[in-house]
Amino acid sequence: MSHSRFESLGAYLPSNIVSTAELISRLKVPPSFDLEKITGIKERRFRDTRPGSVEDSFALAMAAARDCLSRSRYGAAELDVIISCSITRSNQGTRMYLEPSFASTIAGALGAEQAITFDVSNACAGMLTGTYLLDRLIRDGVVRNGMVVSGEAITPIAETAVEEISEKYDLQFASLSVGDSGCAVVLDQATDESDMIHYVELFTAAEHSHLCLGMPSDKSAGIALYTDNRKMHNEARFLLWPDAQRDFLDERGAGFAHESFDYIIHHQFGAAAVPYLNAVAAREFGTPMPPDLNVIEKYGNTSTTSHFIVLHDQLAAENIAAGSKLLMVPAASGVVAGFLSTTISSLKV
Repeated sequence: MSHSRFESLGAYLPSNIVSTAELISRLKVPPSFDLEKITGIKERRFRDTRPGSVEDSFALAMAAARDCLSRSRYGAAELDVIISCSITRSNQGTRMYLEPSFASTIAGALGAEQAITFDVSNACAGMLTGTYLLDRLIRDGVVRNGMVVSGEAITPIAETAVEEISEKYDLQFASLSVGDSGCAVVLDQATDESDMIHYVELFTAAEHSHLCLGMPSDKSAGIALYTDNRKMHNEARFLLWPDAQRDFLDERGAGFAHESFDYIIHHQFGAAAVPYLNAVAAREFGTPMPPDLNVIEKYGNTSTTSHFIVLHDQLAAENIAAGSKLLMVPAASGVVAGFLSTTISSLKV
């Protein structure tokens, strides 16, 4: 069985910057805590909503896909599969689509006429889920290559939260942490261990599914996200990843320390919670965690694109040396957890 690798990476971030202070100033009742300090988010990007230049999910995904293909060895017509993984699927402004698949619409616009296309919806683990599926398709020889893409116009939940929060602690506070973005990766077959996805595993712990729910608002016509952060960010939830990866490595006669990860990329959900999560993992694995790469201060939580926005940003800043081994850890509603191990050498932005 062969392995896959990340062949190219693209991203798009809207130019409109909105600070946490600005969002807080719009609340009817200020929070009983320092939201910026707890989340670590100073600002995030909001899509353009001006008539004639609306940045919907489709526009964000297309910008990222084109950026990705601009540095890929493959043209759009050479892609075997396109997997769209966004939570939001808006086109022509604010209209939400289920059919035809978002992936098929993206493929048609790119000129990927021969590509197999399908959508995946798995909350903020969307792009890692798409990567998981494409990795398996490449490993089994079903396809040679493919693109995983997401365009997230997710900030409508922040706009709903600003209008509806009326208490000092509200289940919509997590909605104020999100930012809009687009991201895309092309995967193909690895040729050596210096550029390879070693393994990717995901699972769902449904007993926690009620802790974070996206749905129509119960107060208005808006879209809302209700998150019980106090229960989401506790040890029971944080043990899901280290317990699963330890079992995975034990079955292979390996240990976390022997993996020799250079960096770890967590889902960008909170600057205060991630150190606690790393401390739990260090205790369970019996070894310190590798340095944490993050961009939460300037982009916030970009939902499905989160890990790859971090990767794009850190590669652009030349903070990741060729041959670095990275661990990506999702944390998504559902609750979805897991881990992805990859070594990166030729990936550039």
